[in-house]
This record gives sequence, structure tokens and C-alpha cells, in this order.
Amino acid sequence: MKKIMIGIAALVLLGSAASATNLLDRVKDLTSRKDKQGTPAKSEALDEKTVAAGLKEALSVGSQNAVKLVSQADGYFKNPAIKIPLPEKVRKAERSLRKIGLSKQVDEFVLTMNRAAEKAAPAAKDIFIGAVKEMTIQDAVGILRGGDTAATEYMRSKTHERLYGAFKPTVSKAVKDVGVTNSYQRLVNKAKMSRLIRDESLDLDHHVTSKALDGLFYMLGQEEKKIRKDPVARVTDLLKKVFGK
Repeated sequence: MKKIMIGIAALVLLGSAASATNLLDRVKDLTSRKDKQGTPAKSEALDEKTVAAGLKEALSVGSQNAVKLVSQADGYFKNPAIKIPLPEKVRKAERSLRKIGLSKQVDEFVLTMNRAAEKAAPAAKDIFIGAVKEMTIQDAVGILRGGDTAATEYMRSKTHERLYGAFKPTVSKAVKDVGVTNSYQRLVNKAKMSRLIRDESLDLDHHVTSKALDGLFYMLGQEEKKIRKDPVARVTDLLKKVFGK
């Protein structure tokens, strides 16, 4: 690049009468010349295979980090960005329920839903790995040129249905194991007298599964942003090479 700039400067300073077209031809000639060892000037552009490998590595690292974060104790419950809220039917009555002394029951219900999600989250790991392996070079190039969460949106489009299918049975078991249904029923029984909540069934498995997946993809998006923007998050040489450009 220095040689190119020196060549251009020399042409200008010498007052060359060459046209702009001839000047460009000279610049092109400079870029194609060989160096002293006889090797052509190297391009710093990354080839598509390297881009694809870098994207796959980024998604592997990001997805593993995201799954690890949400799977740990309080991974959902103590993260305000992804904490699983009350179902809408209950949320509408939350303030009134707390006013009549049912705060403990409400809090227990929220806690058990988040615990169920934390137990289910590890099921995402193998599905994410499978989706990364299926990524094509064309997918990778498009993702690299996309927005801050382009890879996450790609993963959502490729894995959401499979994740839901894998999560829901695990959530269903976790719902029973941690007592989500019992917590909800205790809340309903206490609230019956006030008629704030009707004794109606909720699809708790669907609610927890859907919100758990929303939280997981949110965390994956955060991991992707780190890799794109923060050099410290690029923990391998390949990530540094691809995302440092």
C-alpha cells in the first residue's frame, strides 16, 4: 500500500500529463507487481471459507456461553432481561393479589417457572451445534455483512422449532419437579375468595417454554455483539482474524 501511495504521489508531483485513466492503469500495475522475492502482493481480504469457519466458531462459542449462562442457578431468575414473567392472565391481577397478602404465593410461582427454564436450557446445546454444522458459506458471508445480531437471527430461524420441541418435554418435567403447577394452584386457591383469578387452567408448559427460548436467543444475541465489537471476547485466533477486519 505504501508503494502504491508513493507511486501516485510521484506522478502528481512530476506533473504527469497522463489522463486519469492512465493514472489508474499505473496504479493497477503497481498493485500487480511482484516483490523482491518474486511473490505477488498479498490481499488482506478474507476468503469465503475463512469467513464461514469464523462464523461457525463464533456461533459455537456464543451459543455455548449463552446456554451456560441461562442453565446455571438464577440464570433466568436473577437476570431482569430474561426473567420469565407471570402469565398474562395472572399478571393483570398481580397488584391486587399482592394487596390482599398473596405476595409470597406470587413470588413462589415466578421462582418455580424460572427454575423450570434453567433446568430445561441444556437441551439447546446439541441443537445449536447441529445448526452450526449445517451453515453454508453463503449463509456465513451474509451473516458477517449483517447487523449486530445477524447470526442470532439466523440461528433462531433454523432452530426455534426444534428447540421448542426439545424444550417443552423437558420443561414439562421440570414444571412438575419444581412444583410450578402446585405453586400456581396454591395461588389460585388463595385468590378464589377475591375472584381476582378464576380457577382456570393455563398452558404453563407453553408459557415457560416460549419465554425460556426468548431469553436464550436474547443471551445469544448479547454474546454475538460481544464477539463483533469487543476484542476481548474473541477468544481464538480465528475469531480475531475474521472479526478483527
